Amino acid sequence: MNATTPIRAVLADDERLMREQLRSRLTEVWPELEIVAEAKNGLEAVELTREHKPDLVFLDIRMPGLTGVDAARQIAQLPEDDDWLVPEIVFITAYDQYAVEAFEQGVADYVLKPAERDRLQLTVARIKKRLAQRAGQEAVDTSAAPLQQLLHKLSAQVNGAAAKPAYLQWIQATVGQAIQMIPVEDVLFFISDEKYTRVQTAKIEALIRKPIKELVDELDPQLFWQIHRSTLVNARAIDGITRDFRGRQLVGVKGLSEKLEVSRSYTHLFKGM
Repeated sequence: MNATTPIRAVLADDERLMREQLRSRLTEVWPELEIVAEAKNGLEAVELTREHKPDLVFLDIRMPGLTGVDAARQIAQLPEDDDWLVPEIVFITAYDQYAVEAFEQGVADYVLKPAERDRLQLTVARIKKRLAQRAGQEAVDTSAAPLQQLLHKLSAQVNGAAAKPAYLQWIQATVGQAIQMIPVEDVLFFISDEKYTRVQTAKIEALIRKPIKELVDELDPQLFWQIHRSTLVNARAIDGITRDFRGRQLVGVKGLSEKLEVSRSYTHLFKGM
């Protein structure tokens, strides 16, 4: 994305009138925004995001089949490339309860239904700033938890889960010819390829068939940070952050010489380090 490339967006709301109203308001406050597709549910939103690779996605929090929050979790796992990063997310909600704490974290924004011009102008200003920072490959100015942590929190609220989620405690993995139970807290990092996920501890390297996008939902996001679409690292195992000759951030892991690459979408995790 550069200064001459229009910002592209996908809108998702199961109510047609709400989509039309939001589109109309956006045309007023952000006339240069290009709305490339509209979705009627969360599954369509994910597929249209995969197809069109927009810079921005507006997601109604409550949609049938797949909520906007769960759609955002899937969108956050879509593969990036040199020309496209995971889009900025703006949630659409009729309930202020979802906005008060979570959106103040600064890793997403929200619009209350019906979208009012003044509030939408504030959202547009915030999104423009974040997109400009991303285009300049700067760290987004936030000390908040990463997007996945916000989405875990919101998912629990939307789905009515008041209790603390039951995060994965053990990993059943293949070590040589044997199956071994590995305590999650002993894992230094997980790295996936197309077929397997490597489980690395201080003493052993093992393989499992569970992909990163599933582990993200099952592990405590305060303990395991996603730093790349294929990598989760134990925050307690991080030894330091360096940069290579190409300017990429690399995470050092305690007790190992191996470095883990941080993709551009996750550089904000290490701002100030």
